[in-house]
Amino acid sequence: MRELVRTNDPVLISFATSVLTEAGIRHTVTDTHMNVIDGSIGAVAPRILVADDRYEEARTLLDDAGAR
Repeated sequence: MRELVRTNDPVLISFATSVLTEAGIRHTVTDTHMNVIDGSIGAVAPRILVADDRYEEARTLLDDAGAR
């Protein structure tokens, strides 16, 4: 798994996961619980991970959609 996006912006996470789901690219969103626990300081940002072999495709999709 490779990190595709790291952000504290919940709208960006939602949009990016929607784009990936629509394209059939399996992904995992990590650290959402830690982000909530740390409060408003934003020390631990949620990340979207994708399989290594789909990384370039996913990156291109998000770049084209304006989500990176």
